Amino acid sequence: MIKEAIILAGGLGTRLKDAVPDLPKCMAPVVGRPFLFYVINYLRSQGVEKFIFSLGYKHEIIQQYLNDQFSTLQFQSVIEQEPLGTGGAIQLACTQATEALVVVVNGDTLFKADLHEAFRFHDHNLAECTLLLKPMKNFDRYGVVSTGKDHLVSSFQEKQHYESGNINAGMYVLQVSKFLDEEFPQKFSFEKDYLEKYFNQRRIYGLIQDKYFIDIGIPEDYYKAQIELDKPPLDLSLIDKRWTIFVDRDGVFNPEKENDYIRNLSEFSFYPGVVENFKKINDRFGKVVLVSNQRGIGKGLMSLAALHEIEAYMSSELEAAGGHIDKYYYCTNAENHHPDRKPNPGMIYHAKSDFPEIKLDKAIMIGNKPTDMLFARNGGVYSVFIATTNPETPFPHPDIDLRFPTLVDFANSL
Repeated sequence: MIKEAIILAGGLGTRLKDAVPDLPKCMAPVVGRPFLFYVINYLRSQGVEKFIFSLGYKHEIIQQYLNDQFSTLQFQSVIEQEPLGTGGAIQLACTQATEALVVVVNGDTLFKADLHEAFRFHDHNLAECTLLLKPMKNFDRYGVVSTGKDHLVSSFQEKQHYESGNINAGMYVLQVSKFLDEEFPQKFSFEKDYLEKYFNQRRIYGLIQDKYFIDIGIPEDYYKAQIELDKPPLDLSLIDKRWTIFVDRDGVFNPEKENDYIRNLSEFSFYPGVVENFKKINDRFGKVVLVSNQRGIGKGLMSLAALHEIEAYMSSELEAAGGHIDKYYYCTNAENHHPDRKPNPGMIYHAKSDFPEIKLDKAIMIGNKPTDMLFARNGGVYSVFIATTNPETPFPHPDIDLRFPTLVDFANSL
């Protein structure tokens, strides 16, 4: 498993100046959010938990964004005081890596590679570096990378018009110690001075994956990203059994305790009408999944046995009324940076792993806190806000698709 990523986000964005003035490329707005948002959350969907941002041009803008919008992300930054080239930037970031293996990506490129397959491939071949390659047709913006039957890189061909070929997608699986053992200067090109110079002397492999790819480095593709990364508005009339609903617990199913936790079954009670109306949700959705932060366990204030007792009671009451919950997921860890603790989207990805039929473009998160809504956005699913405990939360809101007074109101709208 690849748990750490280096994101190269120090570029000037020269070719985007007319479309996006005065911003680093990765901060160019796409469907109302910096492009970096999509890069981070795709990597998280692939199991990445730790991030190193290699920054340069206007790094303060990126750092402020990360601190404001990704405060629970486990990340650090390295800053180039002067441009170091792609190689120098990766080399500097690698000195801060805590894992033996990292994935390196560009902050202005989104390649939805299967990193689980990439890890297995890299590990099986004892590779020092694995290039992720994207098949393309009729292009002249990129060069072509060729590989032999053993998947070792065999050549790099210059940019020109190609009818078809495999391009370097700008994503690499890198063995940190091997790379740092190379005697490189402070400034160098990763592509020219490492890949193209050493591909026939080192264990440098290419893995072809025909996955979604967009590079916003030129205005044409930047505008293309606005269309391709957009989602249609949430329309509840389209809900059918292909859809999944993720549901928070406290403040949605049951009243919360202010500044405290529901510590045992005696403190738990359903909101009026929830049990009787929950079957309406089951009738429309194919999967119903509960996702809840239960920090009280991590703090030692309640027991896992008490949590399971509440879970059993919820299931028995809902099932007696014709409803059910397919699976319960909890984050009991007390640390904000834990990948499963909302608004970090880990519980969504656990559910998708357990139920491969879940499609995130056909999924809704329903919760009563802004963190639940950001959890939905980070996980790539729609969001429905229940205004039981935080009615002052503004709406319309960029993280909220729909809003209802209670879970019962939502159920009755289906």
